[in-house]
Amino acid sequence: MTNVERHQYILKQLKEVGVVQVIDLCEELGVSSVTIRKDLTLLEDSGLLFRTHGGATQYNPYTTDRTVFEKEKLRSDDKSRIGKKAAEMIEENDSIIIASGTTMQSLAKQIVPKGNITVVTSALNVAMELIKYPSVEIMQLGGTLRKTSTSVTGKYAENLLKDFYCSKLFLGVDGIDLEYGVSTSSAQEAQLNRIMIDTAQKVVVLADSSKFGRRSFGRICGFEKIDMLITDNKVNASFVESLEKAGVNVIVV
Repeated sequence: MTNVERHQYILKQLKEVGVVQVIDLCEELGVSSVTIRKDLTLLEDSGLLFRTHGGATQYNPYTTDRTVFEKEKLRSDDKSRIGKKAAEMIEENDSIIIASGTTMQSLAKQIVPKGNITVVTSALNVAMELIKYPSVEIMQLGGTLRKTSTSVTGKYAENLLKDFYCSKLFLGVDGIDLEYGVSTSSAQEAQLNRIMIDTAQKVVVLADSSKFGRRSFGRICGFEKIDMLITDNKVNASFVESLEKAGVNVIVV
């Protein structure tokens, strides 16, 4: 296979799944890791991809803080499927935490309570989706409002959370990196998310496949804190394998 053919194959894989890993490309193309890394460097220099640890992505791996109104238009079908799967985990008399983000809003839209549940949330859009249900008790956290996410952060929310203990936390993230862990664009939100994790018996991350191979400014935690991750079927199989080796139960929908 020529250099041009390898490059075309790499770009085709990126277009189809969004990310590629060096180890997978070596096996698929029958060449050394040195050759693949040179290919990826050349393609990055040409502006055709972004290098990540152990591979490459078609997305900029360093995320920026966009508003929920922009984000809700992206990958909406994937988020809806992820939200529906997560909603199936909610049981009668559950006390759960729903963090912020458009995937969390998709989860809230999919919740049809079969009995009484209590929802603690930092997100105004999540609360507004659930307010129509008499059987859902909503504990809205207070604090400084982040207009980009329509959610609150800060000491008021953090201190209130310390008085609760919930069965499940549903957490949205902006980045998932095999070394860096899960992250979000706001350091303040990352701090609140860490307290949410300490407040929950089970931590479930909801993230579409575009979040893989990316790092954001505020690191939330490593994978040892995460019990389950629900993502869409465009995720690269090598990511799933690595997360499962780290002890995370990955569900692909």
